[in-house]
Amino acid sequence: MQFRLTLLLLFALQSIVTAAGQPTWKAGSATTLITPEKPLWMAGYGGRTKPAEGIVHPLWIKVLALEDANGEKGIILSSDTLGIPKTIYDNTCAALKEKFGLERRQIMLHASHTHCGPVLRGALLDIYPLDEEQTARIEKYSTKLESNIVATVSKALENLEPAKVFSGQGISRFGVNRRNNMENEVPKLRAAGKLRGPVDHSVPVLIVRDMENKLKTLVFGYACHNTTLSFYNWCGDYAGFAQIALEKHHPGIVAMFFAGCGADINPLPRRTVELAQRYGNMLASAVEEVLLDNPRGLAPKLQTTMEMVSLELDDPPAREELETTAKSKNYRGRWARRLLKEMDEGKPFIKEYPFPLQAWRLGSQLWFTMGGEVVVDYSLRFKNEYGPQTWVAGYCNDVMAYIPSHRVLVEDIPPRHSRRWGYEGSTSMAVYGMPAHRWKADVEDRIGFAARRLYEQLNSDK
Repeated sequence: MQFRLTLLLLFALQSIVTAAGQPTWKAGSATTLITPEKPLWMAGYGGRTKPAEGIVHPLWIKVLALEDANGEKGIILSSDTLGIPKTIYDNTCAALKEKFGLERRQIMLHASHTHCGPVLRGALLDIYPLDEEQTARIEKYSTKLESNIVATVSKALENLEPAKVFSGQGISRFGVNRRNNMENEVPKLRAAGKLRGPVDHSVPVLIVRDMENKLKTLVFGYACHNTTLSFYNWCGDYAGFAQIALEKHHPGIVAMFFAGCGADINPLPRRTVELAQRYGNMLASAVEEVLLDNPRGLAPKLQTTMEMVSLELDDPPAREELETTAKSKNYRGRWARRLLKEMDEGKPFIKEYPFPLQAWRLGSQLWFTMGGEVVVDYSLRFKNEYGPQTWVAGYCNDVMAYIPSHRVLVEDIPPRHSRRWGYEGSTSMAVYGMPAHRWKADVEDRIGFAARRLYEQLNSDK
C-alpha cells in the first residue's frame, strides 16, 4: 500500500514538473487615453464645419504584446482613430525598432475607423477647411500620439507574463453592403430577407488568459464601417461601445477592436447613439458566444512576415480638368488647387504607393492585415483560398485610400449602372488626396499574389 502511494505521488510530481516545463506564450497589455484635451477637428466626414464640441466616451489606444516560446515578439495595437497615416506609421516603427529591435512585420497598428476621432497629420487634409491654428494643433496631437504609442508598447512589454492564447470565430449581422442597398430601404429589405451584396459577418476573436485561466485580454474584429455616428462628440462608435460592454462584463480585462474588410459595408440604419450602443452590444454578444464555445488553444509559436506591395495609380487628371474642378468651393476644389500648385512647381505626382500587407500565424491561426479601406471581396477571397477560419483585417498600419477589388473597379467605371456605385473605386481617391481617380486595374491581383507569397513564406518557416 505504501509502495502504491509513493508511486502515485511520484507520478503526480512528474506531471507537475512536466506541466511547469511546457513552453508557453507570454502576454502583456497596456492602455493609454488619447481623447484630445483641446478643441480639434474631427476626422472622416467632409461636411463638418467646426472642431469637436463634446465627448460621449473616451478615446484609447490599447496594446497587446505577445511572445512565443522561442522569444519571437508581436505587437497588436488598437486605436480609436480614423486611420493611422503613413508618417505616424513610419515614425512609430522606426522608434520601436530603435528601442526594442522590433521589425515592421512584428507590428500591427489597427485603426477602428471611427468618424468621431481626431484628424491626424497627413491624412485627408484636403477635405477639411483648416486654418493655421488647427493645423498646428493637429501636428502637436499627432506627435504626442506617436510618443504615446511607443510608451504604451513599452508598458505592454514590461507586463509580459506566462499566458494561454486561444482563437475562435463568432457572427454578427448588422453590417449591410452599402453599394447594393439604399440606406432608407434597409429596414424593409432586411425584414423581407432581401438584402443584397457580399458581406462578411464573421467576428474573429483572440483570447488571452493567464496560467490560472483568468481572462486578461480580448482582441476582436468585424468587417463594417465604424460610422453609426456623425456629430461633434468624441466617440469610438459601435466599436467603442463593444469594448466598453466587454470590459464591464469582465472587470479588469483589456478589450481591443480591429476593423475587417468593411470599406463597402455600413451599420444600417444609423445616426443615433442608441443604434451605436445596440450594434456595440450585438458585437460584444458575439464575442461572449465565442468565449462559451470552447475556443481552440494556440500553440506558443508566432510567425510574422510582411511585404510592401507596389500598387500603381492610374493616369493623373489632366490640367484642364483640374482647372475646372479648382473653381469648386468644396474639398474637391481644395484637392484640385493643391495638385495644380504642385504641377506649377514642377513636383512630379506619385505613380505608385507602398501598400503594407502582413501575415501572421499564431499557432494554427492565420491572420492577414491590409492597409487602406479594404472592400469585403478581399476577406471573402482570402477565406476561400486559405480556409474559412482565416482572419483578414483592413485599416492596418497605413490608411492611404480605398482598396477596391477588380469587381468594384469595373462597376465604378462610368457610365455606372447603379447610383450607389462610383465612390469606393473612383471618386474616393480625391478624398484621400491621391493624384488620380483610380488604381490600375491589376490592384487586386497584385495584392492577391503578394498574399500568396507571404502564405508560402509562413509555410516554409514551419
